Amino acid sequence: MTPLYAQDRDYSAFSVLAVDDIPLNLLLVQKMLSRFNFRLRTASGGQQALDAVAAEKPDLILLDLMMPNIDGFEVIRRLRADAATADIRIVILSALNSQDDIVKGFSIGADDFITKPIIMEKLLSSVLTQIQLVEARRK
Repeated sequence: MTPLYAQDRDYSAFSVLAVDDIPLNLLLVQKMLSRFNFRLRTASGGQQALDAVAAEKPDLILLDLMMPNIDGFEVIRRLRADAATADIRIVILSALNSQDDIVKGFSIGADDFITKPIIMEKLLSSVLTQIQLVEARRK
């Protein structure tokens, strides 16, 4: 069920970067968010995510943790350490689900943590909440 505040709303003013090294996961996120008209971009790894952020700062990043070379934890650390990107909303989407991983994610700066397999309603609720916070900050 789509939250009431999301119905009949165009989110094309907001950009979302989905980061995952598994193409099927990116496709799933794209499908889940397609009806809201977000400006959605994808990246297949940590370095590609950092490059994408440098090219165009997104409003929200949906970030996997387990990726080769630069993992999601390191991506968050780098983004939070840079004043130009420190305020980007970040939602972790990960198969890691231990209490330690979740606490670590929040402690380094994640705004939400969703475990895989992704439940569509939970993802939509988190994304729309984060976008509301971005919108409130713009006012």
